[in-house]
Amino acid sequence: MVATVLNGRVIARAVRADIAKLAAEDAEVYGAPAGLAILRIGNDPASNVYTEALMRTSAQVGVVARVVELPETVDDDGLRQQIEALNDDPSVQGILTQLPLPPHLSQRTVAETVDPQKDVDGISVRSAGNLFLRLPSFVPSTSAAVMELLDRGGIALSGRRAVVVGASNVVGKPLAYMLLHRDATVTVCHIYTRDLAHWTRQADVLVVAAGKPGLIHGEMIQPGAAVIDVGINVQADGSITGDVAYESAAEVAGAISPVPGGVGQLTNLMLLKQTVLARNLWQFNENA
Repeated sequence: MVATVLNGRVIARAVRADIAKLAAEDAEVYGAPAGLAILRIGNDPASNVYTEALMRTSAQVGVVARVVELPETVDDDGLRQQIEALNDDPSVQGILTQLPLPPHLSQRTVAETVDPQKDVDGISVRSAGNLFLRLPSFVPSTSAAVMELLDRGGIALSGRRAVVVGASNVVGKPLAYMLLHRDATVTVCHIYTRDLAHWTRQADVLVVAAGKPGLIHGEMIQPGAAVIDVGINVQADGSITGDVAYESAAEVAGAISPVPGGVGQLTNLMLLKQTVLARNLWQFNENA
């Protein structure tokens, strides 16, 4: 069996065009383009690279993005005040706080302070609660990217068994609910699950987001399964690899996403899509 490659780069081109159309329609309705505020603390090189990529993509789809910088020495009160200022800014539809935060700052401060109407990366208690209750909600962008890749790849979900390996708040947990809401039968595993292969071999759809290189290999996959690799692991030589041993998995799977070139190509786009939809999503929430 030769697996179909779910090429994130190709899919991203179509998604980018769709979001640009949505952004233009949204700007026409509201008289101004959607705005994204990227809150960056300190001068972490990796965060700088991510911000630059997000700014480029924002310009391509018609979202006005700006970076708000705070010194690494800022305390929780200062962080809270800045987020509250962005909450009150009518030109901002989405707020993204770059993670990880410096160790002296609490992620809880961000989750509790960001306005749920602007929480376009789905980290607030309100967003999590709406997702749990199957109400319209912002969701973490990586989870949204997985669902977009499955949909664009024509992978059926209803009635199928989905196994998620990884239980983080930003991928595994929200993704499990998103799959449940699409009528999949969902099992959540992690690196401490006993006899992990027993569970992964049952999956029609296998999503791996455990942060452990090569955790899943071909013998752990049901023939014909769709395999989505969310892992991004930097090797000693600087190369990037996923959580799935790609070569052996591709010999068994029916469809597979590569790393790099898979889910990561869509993550920023999903964040921007939620920024564009923010005004309409909240209006729908209020009327629900």
